[in-house]
Amino acid sequence: MRIAVVGKGGAGKSTIAGTVARIAARGGARVLALDSDLLPGLSFSLGSGPDPAVPPLQQAAQRDESGQWGWSPGIDAATAAQRFATDAPDGVRLLQRGKTGREGSGPITAASKAFWEVTHGLVDAPEFLDWTLIGDLPAGPHQISRDWAPYAETYVVVVLPTVQSALTARRVARLARLQSPQAQIVFVANRVGGERDLSHVERLVGEPIFAAIPADDGVAAAERIGVAPIDHVPDAPAIAAVHELAARLSEQPARS
Repeated sequence: MRIAVVGKGGAGKSTIAGTVARIAARGGARVLALDSDLLPGLSFSLGSGPDPAVPPLQQAAQRDESGQWGWSPGIDAATAAQRFATDAPDGVRLLQRGKTGREGSGPITAASKAFWEVTHGLVDAPEFLDWTLIGDLPAGPHQISRDWAPYAETYVVVVLPTVQSALTARRVARLARLQSPQAQIVFVANRVGGERDLSHVERLVGEPIFAAIPADDGVAAAERIGVAPIDHVPDAPAIAAVHELAARLSEQPARS
């Protein structure tokens, strides 16, 4: 399974990505979670807690005398992923682009360059061919149009039952199809209040809904206090729905 989770801000992308990663790892998969968002989210949804103040990945890249970025000595995409990913619950490995902080743009610039190179290098890296890759992309279309998820065999487009969320989902899906014609595109309706909401989302998106995750007070409470929903409310209806989603995603055909 190699997926990139995308959609409008606040749609629940990080919660879904983190929970799917934990479920896959519990099922025996070796999982690398790829967090390319500069804002916090995936580490909390995984249960890893706050992000590090300085992104470890910044050590993987350096400028040469002409000012061009390249790998630090002895580093390539697979080595960077192995060395600078951190441990998360259930054996998930988390590789973060990094978060903006008081250190300024320097660490993020280096880490961003390295992260982009890692996402491309992992496509065919022998060390990761049998790994599950789960990417959590920032809101909107920017990173999709800049090819930040070339590893994705499936784009999971998360959409809420609102017009704004559906418009973003349609735009994101269109860009993903242009950027990665061989990838599967699936829509996941999140925080659905019932069949009426589900029909509303399907009508707004104009395509079938692959999976629906119900609105869930327990998950909302976990998000408010910054803990992993799968730990806080493991038996919640929304978590059960994500289990079903993870199972269906694992059955999606791999890209040849």
